[in-house]
Amino acid sequence: MALLETPEKDSAIKAHAFSLRATDGSEYTLDDVRGENGTLVVFICNHCPYVKAIIKRLVADAKVLQEQGIGCVAIMPNDTDSYPADSFENMKIFAKENGFTFPYLIDDTQEVAAAYGAICTPDLFGFNADDELQYRGRVDSAGPNDADQNTKRELLDAMTLIAKTGKGPQEQFPSMGCSIKWFS
Repeated sequence: MALLETPEKDSAIKAHAFSLRATDGSEYTLDDVRGENGTLVVFICNHCPYVKAIIKRLVADAKVLQEQGIGCVAIMPNDTDSYPADSFENMKIFAKENGFTFPYLIDDTQEVAAAYGAICTPDLFGFNADDELQYRGRVDSAGPNDADQNTKRELLDAMTLIAKTGKGPQEQFPSMGCSIKWFS
């Protein structure tokens, strides 16, 4: 399990269209999940310890962001044959256990993860209302550690700024996590 950090935000990246199956049985496109004030696309999986460490905080922040007109979606890109813990059935359990208020999609072909340039789980992409990448950072300053009263809610603050101004913060800290498990 290789630990990776996300690269710096590349403002030239635009949100890529997709059509993927969700744990609720529906098919979702980018248009279905896009918010009037921006969109958060997060690549996660069920088994990664870095995702497990932040998932409750991510879900809590997503609820707040959805109330601010930010659309949220999570996409699972891993090879499920090699990593059965990330299977579609286990995705359903993971989403329910963690109270997802947003669609959890499976990227069976890994084409969406590749189009976004996702490299690890979690990998967060915060887009403004024009689908321009404005945030590629971590959930918060606690990272994989327990949050406390001094934890800065970087994702929430960044996406709130994007919703208001269309621009993300200048200073962004990379997310870190397990490498995406690409097909062999």
